[in-house]
Amino acid sequence: MARFWSLSLLIAFLIIADQLSKGAIQSSLSFGETIPVIDGFFSIAHVQNMGAAFGFMADGPNWFRQIFFLAVPVLVCGWIFYLLIKTLKEAFYISLAYALILAGAIGNLIDRFSLGYVVDFFLFYWKEEANHFPAFNVADSCISIAAILLIIDFGVQFKSKRSGDRNVSDPLSKS
Repeated sequence: MARFWSLSLLIAFLIIADQLSKGAIQSSLSFGETIPVIDGFFSIAHVQNMGAAFGFMADGPNWFRQIFFLAVPVLVCGWIFYLLIKTLKEAFYISLAYALILAGAIGNLIDRFSLGYVVDFFLFYWKEEANHFPAFNVADSCISIAAILLIIDFGVQFKSKRSGDRNVSDPLSKS
């Protein structure tokens, strides 16, 4: 039960950090404005993402985007919460991954429900901003870190199945 409460606090902290950072961007930068941080590599920008990751479906019909980006994520959040509860007694990094996904999904859902789009602001690029990786935010970072943890888990599970070992340890533990 202690793990559940620890992860719940982490989820709350990440959602608050995500929303505060987005609010700071909205109050300090005009839409489309950028502030170079590391010339030729990184800027803080005010971007409004109407689509999903990397702007996927940003130009889709409004009625479809509202259903797809509001209803589906709410259902997925319920499923991720179920997975989080189900994995509390497994390796810590698995339940951590689900907690990070849940925090990121909720952070972006708050934007979609309140603004109709997601505020992104981390902008990485090479030499010129025109050569940029899609902008992202704290919530997206949580989801990306979770994806890495799940890939690690997949590798551990795959390796254990190949070796016939049914007793899989936590690959991120120090023991």
